Amino acid sequence: MRWWKIAGLAGLAGVAATGVVIARAERRRRAYTPEEIRGRLHARVAETTTRPEVDKP
Repeated sequence: MRWWKIAGLAGLAGVAATGVVIARAERRRRAYTPEEIRGRLHARVAETTTRPEVDKP
């Protein structure tokens, strides 16, 4: 029954690591100002509208 303890601890460590990654990504996402987000979105729209369409087979 000792392997159950090891499996449980490994699962707990995985959940904790996932939480850390999500929290870090959330902090990075919230660091943008609304003006920065708006500017990036406008740049992406301009990039897609100026790129020529390629016929797909």
